[in-house]
Amino acid sequence: MTIEFQERALDRHFAAFIGKQVDGKGSELFRLVVSLASSAIGRGNLCLNLADIAGQTVTVNGKELPLPQLDALLELLGKSSVVTLNGQHYRPLVLDAEGRLYLYRYWRNEHDLASTILHKAGAVAGDIDEATLQSSLKRLFPESTDELQKKAATVALQRQFCVISGGPGTGKTSTVVRILALLLEQDGGKKQRIAMAAPTGKAAARLKASVNSIRESLDCSDEVKASIPGDVVTIQRLLGTISGSTRFRHSVQNPLFFDTVIIDEASMVSLPLMSALVAALKPTARLILLGDKDQLASVEAGAVLGDICNAAGAAGEEHPFSPLSSSLVVLEKNYRFQPGSGIAEISLAVNAGLEREALALLKSNTTGNIVWQPSPCREELRDVLAAKVVEGYQGYLEAAFPEEALERFDRFRILCALRDGPYGVSGLNVLVENILARKGLIAPSTIFYAGRPILVTVNDYSMRLFNGDIGIIRLDPENGGELRVFFAAPAGGVRSIPPERLPGHETAYAMTIHKSQGSEFERVLMVLPPVDNDLLTRELIYTGLTRAKKNVEIWADEDIFCSAVQKKRVRSSGFREALCRNKQQ
Repeated sequence: MTIEFQERALDRHFAAFIGKQVDGKGSELFRLVVSLASSAIGRGNLCLNLADIAGQTVTVNGKELPLPQLDALLELLGKSSVVTLNGQHYRPLVLDAEGRLYLYRYWRNEHDLASTILHKAGAVAGDIDEATLQSSLKRLFPESTDELQKKAATVALQRQFCVISGGPGTGKTSTVVRILALLLEQDGGKKQRIAMAAPTGKAAARLKASVNSIRESLDCSDEVKASIPGDVVTIQRLLGTISGSTRFRHSVQNPLFFDTVIIDEASMVSLPLMSALVAALKPTARLILLGDKDQLASVEAGAVLGDICNAAGAAGEEHPFSPLSSSLVVLEKNYRFQPGSGIAEISLAVNAGLEREALALLKSNTTGNIVWQPSPCREELRDVLAAKVVEGYQGYLEAAFPEEALERFDRFRILCALRDGPYGVSGLNVLVENILARKGLIAPSTIFYAGRPILVTVNDYSMRLFNGDIGIIRLDPENGGELRVFFAAPAGGVRSIPPERLPGHETAYAMTIHKSQGSEFERVLMVLPPVDNDLLTRELIYTGLTRAKKNVEIWADEDIFCSAVQKKRVRSSGFREALCRNKQQ
């Protein structure tokens, strides 16, 4: 079997540098294996599983290089002065007992995170008065409430570590707001220092809006409601980003002072970032993770939430009283979708890998909230797209006020699997601009034109703009009719900045499904390419489907859709095994 290896400059230079530490240049075979290990990180893996490449032929830069069998690979690496076995010494590369090759930093992150999570899973969280807890539970979670939400709240209060997972609409946020009330009602609870954070600015803003809305409906005192924190920040901001550095101000040497830390959209958090967060917690701090274990994993390395949930499930089967299994609660009752809802039924079929059942549901749906259409050919794409684009985006372009425009824009979105190509974000954004310009709704004569929607792609703390934030360029009568970019303000209303002060950004008529995580839209048009791609997976389809609150339309070829649902993305790491192995030890 031949492996086509697209070697990046980063991989090549790293391998050359490591090779020089061995004997001045390193063998061609050794440098190739190191380059493959570096490339694995870029694809979201934590390590290179040597069994996956042993005995294969690798084609790189037009040259074929055969790799030896596993035993010979292990011997080659085991003898190297830059490789340590099982992290016994500090060296650039780590080879573990299962034949996984790590860059040292990622092995350390994985090892430390697994150890800390297991410790917290078995640790009691502070002094909880059971009588007060039971009284508060009865009031805040009445009999009509889902019992699993009540269970999640109990676990979150009693343990230092808790994971609350569930699909959209299962009540994760409303549960965590009640958890905050439970904490505050404990004796001395109002002294609790609580932090809430999310991976992106968009996800943080959504959690903040939800918390501030839900707390007013709680059956508790006004004092407790007022004590529920209303601020949510990005994880990077919580840890304190140091300008020009990948390090954070808060670490094991300078821990966060919070007693309870809540992280929303945890599926989006990479393993290195989660490791940095957990290392920065006080030893007695409570950590609560919220997220959907079936969603896409982080764009960066690792699949932390999925691995924790899988390890907890395995622990539950093998050791029902394991602290890890007792720390996970999966919410099942859906409050957004009614029984028989097309989106709910198809999402379940996709999650189960039942591609033909999911396709049949898509094509036979009679509720009107699901529409299936074969993927149009490239030549017909603009004409087929035109009506959908005008229907979806005319409203926000004709809005009288910026706040109204932002609200209308978030009602509809085109979601893509890919960034590039005619069926990707780049191609579809050009088509949408063309369609809206022909309709006379926009005039894109320059890069910054009235009506252009903006997706921020990097954090800029000085401008208070974060990855995932959405803005719209409009003429601003209050500033002499000049063009400004309007964003939703954290405290409500809107704020605006000059376009030239924008941090890294892109046009947002169409966005990748990855970028849409943490967002919800009333209507979604999901466009899949007519050619198979490694990015087309079960998790991608599920995530795209569940961004829609009311309606979703899917354009795809049947075989491409079924192939995607069959593919479950598994990232190479030892994190799940580390959780299980350490638990047994």
